[in-house]
Amino acid sequence: MASYDVIFIGGGPAGYVGAIRCAQLGMAVAVVEKEGLGGTCVLWGCIPAKALLESASLATKISHTAKDFGITVGDVQLDYGVAMKRSRAVSNQNSKGVEYLFKKNKITWIKGTGKIAGKNVVSVKADGKEEKHEAKKAVVICTGSRVKGLPQIGLELNKSTVISSDEALILENAPKTMAIIGAGAVGCEFADVFTAFGTQVTLLEVLPGILPLEDADCSTELTRSFKKRKIDVLAGAKVGNVKVGKNSVTMSVDVGGKKQELEVEKVLVAAGRAPVVEDIGIKELGVQLTDRGFIKINERMETSVKGIYAIGDVAGPPMLAHKGMREGVVFAEFLAGEQHVHKVNYGNVPNATYCHPEVASIGMTEAQVKEKKIDYKVGRFPFSANGRARTSGETEGFVKIIRDAKYGEILGAHIIGAHATEMIHELAVARENEFTVEEVDLAIHAHPTMSEAIAQAALDSMGRVLDA
Repeated sequence: MASYDVIFIGGGPAGYVGAIRCAQLGMAVAVVEKEGLGGTCVLWGCIPAKALLESASLATKISHTAKDFGITVGDVQLDYGVAMKRSRAVSNQNSKGVEYLFKKNKITWIKGTGKIAGKNVVSVKADGKEEKHEAKKAVVICTGSRVKGLPQIGLELNKSTVISSDEALILENAPKTMAIIGAGAVGCEFADVFTAFGTQVTLLEVLPGILPLEDADCSTELTRSFKKRKIDVLAGAKVGNVKVGKNSVTMSVDVGGKKQELEVEKVLVAAGRAPVVEDIGIKELGVQLTDRGFIKINERMETSVKGIYAIGDVAGPPMLAHKGMREGVVFAEFLAGEQHVHKVNYGNVPNATYCHPEVASIGMTEAQVKEKKIDYKVGRFPFSANGRARTSGETEGFVKIIRDAKYGEILGAHIIGAHATEMIHELAVARENEFTVEEVDLAIHAHPTMSEAIAQAALDSMGRVLDA
């Protein structure tokens, strides 16, 4: 039996970052991972999807906007299969990068499927064999999450006509028609990708607007943009009478009492993810779960059983890679006895959706501020009035800042537009350090840049906007 200080079950963003931080703090570390290092994010999520979105962006620019910039191209040929293979290569490169970091930090990768087999013991199965390893200080569960279908309405995943994002990432060809069920970040990103490669996409969302976790103004703006690109956006949609065939899927869609029949080559189910908590030994040990089926943890990432910890998607929302990464760091520093550990600020985790236009946010939406009955003011600035946006032809969208009326505290910030997912971090830093809108304005923003829109939105919230 090999012995380590800490064993992580799962090598995704939470696990590999936590493992590296533990190693930096002098611990002997092992990570159990059956596939490739990097987990779902690197292999089947964030990284390959963003690689495809870059292909989609380039396809759209060449096909539709190049002429406006004085560039005339010939007949444009789109090949989803080539874009897919590039995305897989990018994913593999990232996974190899994590392997390099493990070697650099002397972290052991144990290939196989891990399970807690008793106090301080992890069993690993691989190739029909089983071996056990000791974790003297901690076992960390970071098994992540999995895609889920919608069997209750007849959309059980079959990897053929009813697919998840996993299968979408390895399609050889873009289908002629596709329905995407669920208009959260994943649904909107794939709507963007497949539309760029010639698919007629119908985007269906049961809630009143797409990107339902984002501010309503961003949802409205993205809906407008998608419809301009001929994406059929149906919010408040109820799906029924589903018939799954060998080469197509038919269904009835009811939106506000108006019914229509829909037939598509493929249905992509993007209706959320479920935590992977089965068959990892926690039930036998009595590890408590939340009402929603996630592993219950405290601020130190401890579960209800001493010596067992949980981080990442399996430990609850927001189910985002960067949230899991920070949990991994915080866990490691608490375990090492570090002083003044900065606990995870769950109220300041940025959201990022990488469709075009991009959507990013931090803090509360306007609806949430109203619900809390906080006295607030809103500042907005459109990219159509931003010089840098005009030069790049990326004038869709806006910056919206919600501030406390009395003190100028930034309650929430929302950006929709080009590079929104990069720009949001100025406001994440501001909120983490309790800067006010006045202090955002005091930082001189280079001209011309897209980020000037943030400064102008801050000024607008104070009634002092300059450029609009």
